[in-house]
Amino acid sequence: MFQISPIMREPDPKIINAAAAIPLDAKTGLPPLPAGVAPFKPPFLMRHHMVQTILASLKFRKRGRNPMVDAGEDMILTCDDGVRLKGNYSRHPDNKALVILLHGWEGSQDSTYVVTAGRRVYERGASVFRLNYRDHGDSHDLNEGLFYSTLFNEVFDAVKQAAKLSEGAPVYIVGFSLGGNFALRIARSLRDLTIHNLKHIFAISPVVDPWGAAPLVDLNPMYQRYFLKKWTRSLRKKQALYPHLYDFKDLLAQKTVLGMTERLLPTYSEFPDMKSYFDSYRVDKRDLENCPVPISLITAADDGMIPVENLLGLKLNHKARRIIHAHGGHNGFFQSLMGPTWYDDYIELVMKQNAL
Repeated sequence: MFQISPIMREPDPKIINAAAAIPLDAKTGLPPLPAGVAPFKPPFLMRHHMVQTILASLKFRKRGRNPMVDAGEDMILTCDDGVRLKGNYSRHPDNKALVILLHGWEGSQDSTYVVTAGRRVYERGASVFRLNYRDHGDSHDLNEGLFYSTLFNEVFDAVKQAAKLSEGAPVYIVGFSLGGNFALRIARSLRDLTIHNLKHIFAISPVVDPWGAAPLVDLNPMYQRYFLKKWTRSLRKKQALYPHLYDFKDLLAQKTVLGMTERLLPTYSEFPDMKSYFDSYRVDKRDLENCPVPISLITAADDGMIPVENLLGLKLNHKARRIIHAHGGHNGFFQSLMGPTWYDDYIELVMKQNAL
């Protein structure tokens, strides 16, 4: 049985200094912000990392009319090896740009942080494509096979197809958490592959080293309950659709996310253990060094799910920005209760600099 070792939530300055590929600010212990990038300074009562993280997913933030949702049209994309992925396309009449949004694990096109980020850019004249991964967004019936975070080819193919909807307008990719990991792997692939008219990739709270991040989910009772509930519901749905392929009885009896993962992999995947699985979608130190497209990596030192030293160790080129705030939690960065978030403003700034 996999044993969870004690992991400090607060970043250790010694570990950060050892991991850093760049000089750190003597006062903050973090990399200096790139020129022209505003610091994130949340109100005192919203500074705690859990407050920031919880706000990212609260449904009340989606209340009210959303013109992006009103304009949305569900689409099924046929991807690599005949895999079908569901997405939603909201074409703006002005079509100044196309923003492709990638959600986190057990999220969907309807996740609060996806919907609100999409609404913001849509209101600025951009079209929006919200992609669902396999077995996400109520799409379990589209494919017999299970979702794994390693399924990069089908996600890349779907993003490439979605980019063709831009009609020549600039294309931007915004990924959150696991979606940030997919976004960085897309960036890595651009050394050899292309996505038409792609101008910038934003990775918000991205998973860089899954083996280092995975235990943190089970160390926090709130994170653990959240993901256990969502993943259990997803697996039950898959089992009901394909009872001849899946029997998750033993797996669903596990009380931890890592316990479920440990039972799932040897039976239903090509991976013999968790280490080999998690390492297979890790972003390595030099993976982004030669990416020809500008990247913005945005994270918080107090993120309870992503160790900040993972991002500090990455070697980046002059087109990339590594933005690490002291606060922000996971997918948070709220400046007020209802938003906008810091990254909403930052994405808009970058798009304006590119004339959308």
